[in-house]
Amino acid sequence: MSDSLISDSLPADAPALFSFTITPEQTGQRADRMLADAIGTLSRSRVKALIETGHLTCNGTPRRDPAFALREGMTLELRLPPPEPARPQAESIPLDILFEDRDLIVLDKPAGLVVHPAPGNETGTLVNALLGHCGPDFEGIGGEKRPGIVHRLDKDTSGVMVVAKTPLAHEALSEAFATRTMERAYLALAWGLLPPSGEFEGAIGRDKRDRKRMAVVPNGGKHALTRFTTKETFHAGVSLVECRLATGRTHQIRVHLSHNGHPLLGDPVYLRRVPAAARKLPVNVRHQALDFPRQALHAATLGFTHPRTKEELLFSAPLPDDLQTLIEALSEG
Repeated sequence: MSDSLISDSLPADAPALFSFTITPEQTGQRADRMLADAIGTLSRSRVKALIETGHLTCNGTPRRDPAFALREGMTLELRLPPPEPARPQAESIPLDILFEDRDLIVLDKPAGLVVHPAPGNETGTLVNALLGHCGPDFEGIGGEKRPGIVHRLDKDTSGVMVVAKTPLAHEALSEAFATRTMERAYLALAWGLLPPSGEFEGAIGRDKRDRKRMAVVPNGGKHALTRFTTKETFHAGVSLVECRLATGRTHQIRVHLSHNGHPLLGDPVYLRRVPAAARKLPVNVRHQALDFPRQALHAATLGFTHPRTKEELLFSAPLPDDLQTLIEALSEG
């Protein structure tokens, strides 16, 4: 068996590569167990994760099954990816800036842009873009992993966000969000016909049946209140609603509307079946509405007191092209 760490022949920034040839004594063992025992410095769970994410080859062919049985003479190569950077890296990513001064930035976030790095989205985020735009002085404002972030929008929600550039702004804006003194209004396209106005109230917590979802829960959740006004309706099947948040819970608008029978168009998490209201739409726009590729939610306005000047500021972002096109199709249909 070859038990050598092949790294000296690779560039300094290349991942390490462990190479083994299976002996008769190792025949029949699970691949992940053998590799963990032979390497000695990696846990079995770490080896298993590396195999499942495509870092192992067997006789030159990728293998993603950690439990496959070994045979004598097999050649295994396990490549370790380079370590992830401790801090987000600056990147040159265009930003649609609505306002900027020495304390803060107000921007129009496009749908599809993740706010801060997380597993699976280490680069290409708003934080990476802000580091590239603001320079090294921006690092560490409110934390290394999420510098400047005082609130966030879901990846596929578009609209207005404010980001702190100084400790003064970070503290003041965080307090404003915590005490609910921010003015926030969202526009959403929801299935069904909503009343002219109203409110949805219900504590929000993790869905016990699916930990990736939030839900209105009877116990253990956080109080949440969403006020809404119906701006327009289309064929009694879709409503354009303005939602104002009295609280700020994860997925609050999406959860409250879905819980009350009006999930957002295109919502990949809370829209689980074709809604009955879709049958009310003309055929030529029904499929367009059903196939909308993201939750139809836009942060339209954001108002707050400037942390330094104390000026009252109010910003708005127009509906993005995809939502505007869908609304026009619903109107014309």
